[in-house]
Amino acid sequence: MNEEDQVVSSLPIHYSNRLPLQIHQFPLLSRPLQIPPSAAASGKRISARIKPGVRRLEVHVPADTRPDVWNSERGKEYGAGQREDDREKNQERKGKERAGEEPRLTDVRLRSEEIPIQGVQMLGIVRDGELHLHPVSQIHQFRPTLTYLDILSRKTKRRGADSDSDSDNGPPPDPDDPVPVAAPKKKEKKAAGPSREVHASAKKAVDDQTGNLAQLSTVRREMLAAIRTEEDESWEDLGYFDVTTLEAEEAFEKLFSQNSEELDCKSDITQFLKDIRGL
Repeated sequence: MNEEDQVVSSLPIHYSNRLPLQIHQFPLLSRPLQIPPSAAASGKRISARIKPGVRRLEVHVPADTRPDVWNSERGKEYGAGQREDDREKNQERKGKERAGEEPRLTDVRLRSEEIPIQGVQMLGIVRDGELHLHPVSQIHQFRPTLTYLDILSRKTKRRGADSDSDSDNGPPPDPDDPVPVAAPKKKEKKAAGPSREVHASAKKAVDDQTGNLAQLSTVRREMLAAIRTEEDESWEDLGYFDVTTLEAEEAFEKLFSQNSEELDCKSDITQFLKDIRGL
């Protein structure tokens, strides 16, 4: 603070930790997370689910199925891919489709990635001349998940392989598999020449390529184990409430402290500065 700076105002600070508060970010959205008007008119709602063990969340937003912005044929194709993808990953929702009903892509799935928190993150809101602080427990960024496109791409490649099997070289080699050793070629016998004395010494060499493959194999196994753990965990449905609902308003009020007791600070500025890392 410079000498020329003046204190404009001072705000009393209130602290509350009543909620396991999370911040959800949607970097690719240019507007609020809302239901399209066509979906809202047909009674559809935003839904959500969570895998608490791996801290993975999904928000399902109903698709805008107006004919001028929606391709119904592609919707059926993508819906079939999404259903097959759900079955492979054991995450199919029970009772969502009727028996014999043709699958359709009915929503856009936004999947979360947890952002590591550095230090302590706080949410601050100024209300009635007072600053209310609430700690943040988790931060998640949501982006559309299009894993069903991998299913459709796999089918396309399989059809291409059936039509032209000579052009299919197969999948890339697995680093866990042993490297095949080519059989030595038989050399033609040459006429024996004069014998000579030869001195040879053996040295232990480190195969850099083998070391790199071992490291890659370890990382690959860890990634596969994490993916397998996530796929084995079942989804738990969550209730989603828009900002205009009464439930959202009640949760918002819990961010504000109702305690008027004044805290007595027992530490000085020197101790405060010492606790700051890297200072």
